[in-house]
Amino acid sequence: AASSSSGIQLGCLASVTWSYRTSKLNSSRGTSDMDGSCDKGRKKESGPVEVQMCQSILPMHANHQGELGAGQLLKWMDTTACLAAERHAGMACVTASMDDIQFEETVRVGQVINIKARVNRAFNTSMEVGIYVTVQDVLSGVTKRVCVAFSTFVAKPTGTHKVRKHLCQDEMLEYSLASERRRLRLYNEQAFKNLMKDYNNLQDKCLCSRKPVAPVVSTELTRVESIELVLPPHANHHGNTFGGQIMAWMENVATVAASRLCGCYPSLGAVDMFRFRGPSSVGDRLVFKAMVNNAFQTSVEVGVRVEAYNCEEWNEGTPRHINSASMIYYIPGRDTEKQTFPEVTYTTLVSYLHVQQHKNSHYILYCITEADKLSLKVEMKVKTTACYAFSLLADLRLRPQWDQNYLSCEEVEKADEEETIYHIKCTTVNGSKSRDFVVLLSKRQPCKNGDPYVIALRSVTVATVPPEENSIRSEVKCAGFLVHEIGYSTCKVSYYNQVTSGVLPYVEGNIAGWSKSMEETAMSCITFLEQDLLTTQF
Repeated sequence: AASSSSGIQLGCLASVTWSYRTSKLNSSRGTSDMDGSCDKGRKKESGPVEVQMCQSILPMHANHQGELGAGQLLKWMDTTACLAAERHAGMACVTASMDDIQFEETVRVGQVINIKARVNRAFNTSMEVGIYVTVQDVLSGVTKRVCVAFSTFVAKPTGTHKVRKHLCQDEMLEYSLASERRRLRLYNEQAFKNLMKDYNNLQDKCLCSRKPVAPVVSTELTRVESIELVLPPHANHHGNTFGGQIMAWMENVATVAASRLCGCYPSLGAVDMFRFRGPSSVGDRLVFKAMVNNAFQTSVEVGVRVEAYNCEEWNEGTPRHINSASMIYYIPGRDTEKQTFPEVTYTTLVSYLHVQQHKNSHYILYCITEADKLSLKVEMKVKTTACYAFSLLADLRLRPQWDQNYLSCEEVEKADEEETIYHIKCTTVNGSKSRDFVVLLSKRQPCKNGDPYVIALRSVTVATVPPEENSIRSEVKCAGFLVHEIGYSTCKVSYYNQVTSGVLPYVEGNIAGWSKSMEETAMSCITFLEQDLLTTQF
């Protein structure tokens, strides 16, 4: 099972052993053979289960400098942790995430690496697995710690079965710490919200400004894109793409991106949490995109994104976002001193935020960054006529029915049949005051065949709607819809919004990757537009 899930090459010296540490009272439960197999009649031990993997580092595992590749190490770590999770749960498990990792020691050819994994705590259908990695020099016998990591695995139970963790006395500390680490993982999302809240407050008070940076190296020059076809050797024993293999591929493109910035061979120093958003399987095309995010004197952060396509999605160009991570690199120098990286500046970045297929309708979220402007685009395929969709979207008073961020929308003034002023009240975000907008909606029908229906929104100032004390008056610079007719009963609705400090609190979670509110709003909009009855006139 270990070799099939990890994709270890033939000829690699590997051994995976299970060690069962039980108390003296469990001596009558049966024993394990020397090869790790168990007596058939033995019941599952209630004590903790530890899985160990021992690898002799061969040239096939190393890079051009004779060092063990970080990608290969991640594969071995994920394999060992998966086997520990499955041994404890007694069922199939998949990787959900791997926490931040700090690599403390470099592993070289000829050394022996030992990986130990054990379930620390189970939370219904998920488990935290602790991973401890050491390296031993064969000649001197000296053993050093390489890294400590914590992975979260999700079990695939049948019925109402839940995973439970049975403890021995010496496991109580790790059990308690696992709960605290889980709390911190959940806290990270709230911490990001608070950070964005503080940033928005500074923006509203005009206290935050960008420090001018000399355009030494553009991050666009570090962009790397690579594609991999998932083959049977890349799949685990459940038929899904092995999580460790995906992490190894991610490390590969990230290393190339970092090397393009520094012009030499960087070393991976740390990994910011791998989070698996969805599965992939044999036959999928995986596209890996990496680019330097920023440089910090002696280190550089590289962002990596993984998109998956099956055959149909490949033809339609609709990927699935399945993983993201940030990796920290440094340039090894003499006498353990790290060399410095050049300063960077960014230009333009266009990327998918998320893609979701739902029945015969789908939507795609884009994030577009250019200079100091951030814009969002949502494409929705709707099974209704373009004229009908236009009529519903052009009446902004109906938007609270499908947009969860809208509390109310009232018509303030109607200039003519094509232009109307609305007052919008939105929900509170991150515990701050609610926000409101006064916008001018302009709508235009197509002039000729092929032209879209246009709905444009921008903020205006109206004396009859002064700012309120209990809300923050915010601005919409440029937003709206384009509705293209695809067929008699099908249309494509594209939503655009140039993000301002007033809009950012409502979309920051989607940009960061931990919220799906925009996906939910897009799906709600599609459902609303596909209703049978026309409720408005234009």
